[in-house]
Amino acid sequence: MQPLFDPADFRLPPGITHVCAGGETAALRAHDQALLQYAADKSLGLPGRTAQEAQIEAARAGIACLWGAAAGDIGFVSNVAEGVSIVAESLDWRDGDSIAIDANEYPSVVGPIALRRAPGIRLLQARGGDPDRLARTADGSTRIIAASYVSYLTGERIDLHALRAAADSIGALLLVDFTQASGYLPIEASLADFAFSACYKWMLGITGVAVAYWNRARQPEWTPASAGWHSFAPGTRGYDPMPALKPDAMRFTRGNPAHCPIYVLNSALSYLSRYDMRDVQRHVQTLTAALMDGLRGRDITTPRDPARHGASVCFAAPDAPAIVSALHAKGVYAWNGQGRVRISFHGYNGMADVERVVAALSA
Repeated sequence: MQPLFDPADFRLPPGITHVCAGGETAALRAHDQALLQYAADKSLGLPGRTAQEAQIEAARAGIACLWGAAAGDIGFVSNVAEGVSIVAESLDWRDGDSIAIDANEYPSVVGPIALRRAPGIRLLQARGGDPDRLARTADGSTRIIAASYVSYLTGERIDLHALRAAADSIGALLLVDFTQASGYLPIEASLADFAFSACYKWMLGITGVAVAYWNRARQPEWTPASAGWHSFAPGTRGYDPMPALKPDAMRFTRGNPAHCPIYVLNSALSYLSRYDMRDVQRHVQTLTAALMDGLRGRDITTPRDPARHGASVCFAAPDAPAIVSALHAKGVYAWNGQGRVRISFHGYNGMADVERVVAALSA
C-alpha cells in the first residue's frame, strides 16, 4: 500500500518514517511560497492589507468546504483554549452548573471553564471505556458537553450524533474540539453549537491560528462578553451607542488575525482539497488496523473498531519517553506523553512505514 499523498510534497527528511501527525505533521514544501507571499504583501502598505483580508476570506471558505459549514460560521482564534474561553465567558453561569467531560479530555477544552471562580463550575467526568459514557454522565445541571471528536490520549473517536441528542435532551450546548480529526476525517460541524480546531496537525498548517466555528442556526443570539476592534462591524465610530458586533463568526477574532499562519493554512487547504476526506480516512485507518495487528502484546488503548478510532494508535508505556527517543534514533518519528506512545498516520504514510514501526519496536 503506497502513500496517498506524494511524500516529495513534504519536508520529510530522507530515510525517515514520520508517524507523529498527532503532534506535528511534516510541512508542505508549498508553504515556502505562502510565507514569501505573506512577507511581500505585508510590505505593500494598504494594498497589502487588502491582500491579507482576501487570504482570510479564502481560508474561511476552505474550512467551510472541509467542515460542511457556511463560511460565515467560520472565524479564527489563536488557539483552542482561547476559543473555549470566549464561549465560557459569554454564558450566564449559575450556582450548581456543571460541564460534562471525559476524564481524559484535553486541558484546552476543560481549563477555561474549570478554573472559573464565581460561581465555581462542577466537572462531571465520564470514566471507563463505554462508548456511551459521556452522554450518560451529563445531567440536568449540565450547561456544556465538551468533547474532542478524537482523543489526543487514546485515539478514541466518539459518537457526535449521540452527544448531540444528549445535549438536546437536557438543553446543553455541545462544544467540540476537532483538532485530532480535521484533515483526515469528514467533519460534520453542524452537530456542534461551537467547535474549534488547531491547524498544525492533520490540517497541515502551522501554530498561531485555530479555527473557531459558531453554529448560527442553532445559536443565533450568541454574543461574546468581550471584544476587540476586529470584533466590531466596520464603519462605526464612538461608543454611544455601542457599535454592533460583526454578524458572523469573525466576532471571535478580537484583534488582527494571525495573517502569516493563515497564508500557510490556505496553502494547506488547497492541498487537502485535492482529496476526498473519505479516501484519506480509509487510507489512514487501513494503516492503523495493520499496526494494531503488528503490535499484539502491547497495551493498546485505542479501540480496534474502525468506527471508534481515528488515525492514531496509542499504547500505554511507563517508559514512553525512552521508547520514542529510541525510535527517533532508528529514524522513526513518533510521539509520547502522559505515559503512552502515539503512532499517527497521514496521507504521506504507507504500509512500509507500518512495517518499519513494528520492526523498530520489536528491536
